[in-house]
Amino acid sequence: MSDAFTVLWTHDTCRALRKAGRVGERPPVAFSGVHSSLPAWSGARAGDEVYAVHVNRREVFVVSRMRVLDVERGECCGTAPGTWEDPAYPGHEDWSMLGADGCGAEAVHVEATPVRFDAAIPGELLARLTWRNRRGRTRALKYVVDGRLENSISLQGFYRLTPEGADELAALSAGSET
Repeated sequence: MSDAFTVLWTHDTCRALRKAGRVGERPPVAFSGVHSSLPAWSGARAGDEVYAVHVNRREVFVVSRMRVLDVERGECCGTAPGTWEDPAYPGHEDWSMLGADGCGAEAVHVEATPVRFDAAIPGELLARLTWRNRRGRTRALKYVVDGRLENSISLQGFYRLTPEGADELAALSAGSET
């Protein structure tokens, strides 16, 4: 059985996607790391769904829905760096803004929906979305006021959705894909 997760893409990441002209394109790769600036995709396996989300002006947007294909360095990644000055993933330079140069970055190959910034999560859904930890405890987002997110701290990281939360985001994503 596959799982679903969320990962927060920062303003810097989303700005870089826009600047590089990646809106409307499907990322073939994302990156997992060992530092809070590039969350580790802990527990993600092939077949799992990952919803990249972005917060802008207290609204939460689904930027891309990604299905994990593998978490291994492939031929498409290019030659592994020989020194710290070499690019970490020269085969994925077009998508390096997703974390290729992050601390301990590892490639996660994905099949993704096109990058977009207009698929807002409705406030009523935002208030009822839930995540679960490894011990099975569930939690909702903190700081949701009148359907808007006042503080993004509870979204920062890589978190496993509950099956109900995953179903709701899948339905939202399916309805907004064109």
